[in-house]
This record gives sequence, structure tokens and C-alpha cells, in this order.
Amino acid sequence: MNIEEFRDHCIAKAGVTEELPFDDDTLVFKVCGKMFALCSLSEFTKGIAVKCDPEKAIELREQYTQVGTASHMSKVHWNNVLPDAGLPDSLIRDWIDNSYQLVGAKLKKSLQKEIGLI
Repeated sequence: MNIEEFRDHCIAKAGVTEELPFDDDTLVFKVCGKMFALCSLSEFTKGIAVKCDPEKAIELREQYTQVGTASHMSKVHWNNVLPDAGLPDSLIRDWIDNSYQLVGAKLKKSLQKEIGLI
């Protein structure tokens, strides 16, 4: 999955905004203000990162050698993968969807209802 496909998949979701809060090299995707995915565009650290529950994050890193802990995040529940790592696009889309659901589940019920999560 390339960066543009990653971006399109993220922003197609209800309640999602795209920001450049850190610098001009990092796109951050938020659902109702809560970050669920980001994409580094720097030629040195190009990669995409999604949030997972901690056990799932470790499991994915053990299962796929291309997946690592997101270096820009201090928490172990963020995984990072290079866009050209050779993983199936469907797998990365599933990770994005799961991250969106995970973060969305922590929103107030009124926001979840507003964007169609419940």
C-alpha cells in the first residue's frame, strides 16, 4: 500500500480529519480529535503507523518481521511499517480499520452515534 492509498483509506472514514501538527513531514489522522493513524513522509523515516491493543501489537511484530514499534511513539501499542514492505494491502487496511474502531470505541457515546460507530 502506498502513502496515497493509506491516506485515502484513512480520510474516507466518518469523523476523520487530517492534520500536519508535528512538521510538514507527518500526516496525522484523527477520529473526532483522537489520533488513530499517522504517516511519516520524510525520506529518512517514511512509514505508516497505526494503534493496536498492546497484546495485538506485540503479536503483529512477532508475526511480521516488516512491522516494528513506531519510533516516534513511546507507547508499545503503536506499530510501524514501511509502505513498500511487501505486506498485503488488505492486511494494512484491516489494521487501519481496527485502529479506527479501537480509538472510536473510547469516544463518548454521542460522538460514536454521530459518526455511525454504534
